[in-house]
Amino acid sequence: MASKTTLNAKNLEALGTERLAQLLIEISTGDAAAKRKLRLELAGAQSPNEAGRAIVKRLTSIASAKSAITWKKRKGFIDDLQTQRRGIIEQVGPHDPEQALFLMWRFMGLANRIIERCQSGDGEVINVFHEACADLGPLVAAAKPSVEVLIDTTFDALCENTFSQYDNLISILTPTLGAKGLKRLRQRLEAFLEQISATAITADQIGRQTTAEYMQSISLRRKQRMAQSALLELADAQGDVDAFIAQLDPWTRTLPTNAIQIARRLVDADRAAEALEILDKADTFEDDWDRPDWQDARITVLETLGQRDEAQAFRWACFERDLSVDYLRAYLAKLPDFEDIEAEERAVAIAMADPELLAPLQFFLDWQSPDRAAELLLKRHTEIDGNFYEYLTPAADALAERHPLAATLVLRAMIDFALIKARSKRYRHVAAHFATCAELAPRIEDFGIFETHDTYVATIKDQQGRKSGFWAYVE
Repeated sequence: MASKTTLNAKNLEALGTERLAQLLIEISTGDAAAKRKLRLELAGAQSPNEAGRAIVKRLTSIASAKSAITWKKRKGFIDDLQTQRRGIIEQVGPHDPEQALFLMWRFMGLANRIIERCQSGDGEVINVFHEACADLGPLVAAAKPSVEVLIDTTFDALCENTFSQYDNLISILTPTLGAKGLKRLRQRLEAFLEQISATAITADQIGRQTTAEYMQSISLRRKQRMAQSALLELADAQGDVDAFIAQLDPWTRTLPTNAIQIARRLVDADRAAEALEILDKADTFEDDWDRPDWQDARITVLETLGQRDEAQAFRWACFERDLSVDYLRAYLAKLPDFEDIEAEERAVAIAMADPELLAPLQFFLDWQSPDRAAELLLKRHTEIDGNFYEYLTPAADALAERHPLAATLVLRAMIDFALIKARSKRYRHVAAHFATCAELAPRIEDFGIFETHDTYVATIKDQQGRKSGFWAYVE
C-alpha cells in the first residue's frame, strides 16, 4: 500500500483545493511555462472560447518572436508548443471542433518560422508538428469543412512543406477527402506545376536575373519540389502506381532507391513482372549489390512471380558475394531436409577460401561457429592484420574460452602492429592484450609451430624494449 506521503493524485487531493492553489502559485512563481499552463487551464474552465483566445494570443506571440532557439531553450520551448497543442485538442476540440481545426492549422503554420530559428536539435521540434499534423485527421472529421475549403487549405499547406512537417498530411486526410477530393487536389497540384514550368527561366537567362528575380526562382523551385513530393503521396493514397512513376524523371527511375519504391508498388498492384524489369535496370549500377534493400526487393519479386529457383539462386549469389549470414540462413531454410547440410558445407568451404580474412572470420563468428573461426585463423595466421582492432578485439573475446591459441594469435597481431608502427595511442589497449595473452598461456596445451608465451615475451622485449610507453602500461 502506498504511503500517504507518496506523490500521487489521491494524496494531493487530500490537501484540499485552497492549499493546492497556494502551492501552485508558489511553484509557478518565476516559471513562465508553468504560468502559461495554469492560465490556459483557467481560460478553459471559463469556456472553450476563452481557451481559444488564450491559445491565439500565445501563438501570435510565438509567431512574432525572432530570437534563436538554442539547445538550452529547446526543452522549455517544446513543452510550450505541446501545451498549446494539447490545449487545442483537449479544451477546445470537444466543444468547438471548427475553432479547434482553425487553431491547429494556425499552429502548423508556425512550423517553418520556428524551425528556422532552431540552432540545433530541430528534429525534436519537427516531431511536435508531426504530432499536430496527425491531430488534424480527427479534427477535420469532427469539424466537417467543405471539400473545397479542405482542398484549398491542404494545397496551401503542401506548398509550404519546407521541413517535411506535412509529409503525412495526405494520408491523414484521405478518409475525409475521399476519391473525388483526392482527384481534385491532384488536379490542383498538377496545374500548379504547369504554371511553374511556364515561368521557368532558361539557362541563358540566369545571368541576367535581378536579385529579386533570382530569389523568386529559388522559391518557385522549392515549391515545385514540395508539390512533386505531394503528388507522390497522392499517388499512393489513390493506389495509382503509374502516377507515382510519372512523378519521377525517367533517368532517376533506375536509381536503386527509386527502383525499390517503384517495384514494391508494382508488386502491390499485381504487376510483379514490371517490378523485376525495373529492378534489373537498376542492376546496371555496380554498387547495387552493396544494398541489402535492393537485394531483398528482388527476392520478393522473384518469389511473387513464382520463380522460386531463381530466388534461391539469387540468395546464394548474395551469400557468395558478401558472406552474408542472413542470406545463407534464408537459403538453407528453403531447402528440403538433409540438403541443407550439404549446402552448409559448401558455404563453409567458400568462406574458408575467401581472399579476405576478415570477412570469413566475421561470418564464422556470426554463424556461431567458433571452431571454424579458430581453424581459419590457425591456417591463415600470417594474414591477420593487427590494424583492424575493431574486428579483432571482439573476435579474441569470442574465441578465448574454447580456442585460447587462436585468440592469442589475434591478440599478438594487434600488439605487434601497435609496437612496430609506434601507435602510442594504442599502447594502453595492447598492454591489456599482452596481459590477456599471459592469462591464456597456461590453457594452451600445444603451441605447435607458434612461439610459446615466454618466447614471445622475450622476442618483444628484445625487439621493442625501447617502447617505454608500452612497458609502463604493462608494468
